[in-house]
Amino acid sequence: MGGTFDPIHHGHLVAASEVAHRFDLDEVVFVPTGQPYQKSRVSPAEHRYLMAVIATAANPRFTVSRVDIERPGPTYTRDTLRDLRTAEPDAQWFFITGADALNAITGWKDVGEVFGMAHFIGVTRPGFEIDLADIALPDNSVTLIEIPAMAISSTDCRQRVGRGAPVWYLVPDGVVQYIGKHGLYAPTSDHPGHPRTTPIATVDHGGVPAGRETTSRSIEGEL
Repeated sequence: MGGTFDPIHHGHLVAASEVAHRFDLDEVVFVPTGQPYQKSRVSPAEHRYLMAVIATAANPRFTVSRVDIERPGPTYTRDTLRDLRTAEPDAQWFFITGADALNAITGWKDVGEVFGMAHFIGVTRPGFEIDLADIALPDNSVTLIEIPAMAISSTDCRQRVGRGAPVWYLVPDGVVQYIGKHGLYAPTSDHPGHPRTTPIATVDHGGVPAGRETTSRSIEGEL
């Protein structure tokens, strides 16, 4: 799972669990992005990594890697998949992403190579409609799955914290406590009425999740 996880929430976890079940995956690797090339302001990588560790600790099928946050430069799916396949060339890879991201996928860096390295799974929320026929995708390269919990979003969670609203039951209990302890997503006075996340940092991006021998793996994209 290669999202920003700012913060990780139950939608991410439910999506990962459901996809692992439906596709009989051996493992879902959560890989917090380092420097997302489409996002200029994110919380420090170490906070996002630790929240992912807390959120996934109880599920033996989930692992979290910090190597993505250690590679310098912007994060590209192409580079992540290259590294994953180099580390485990015999594994069958699935790339999980929010279905709305598929609308822009043809603009991804070296997208032709990307589709050759993994099967894509687009997770949708109820009421979201997408017609794959309208997107120039290779045949049989994408599977869509509706996940009710995907109605939760990291943006909404940050905004709720920023205005003092609770995020209990939207994110795991340990993540709620971590956010409060470290003062993440607190409101600032420079944008009245539009609280932004804080602290903000530019972070690095890295490569390959450490793993055990498996026959099928999954890394999840931006959700």
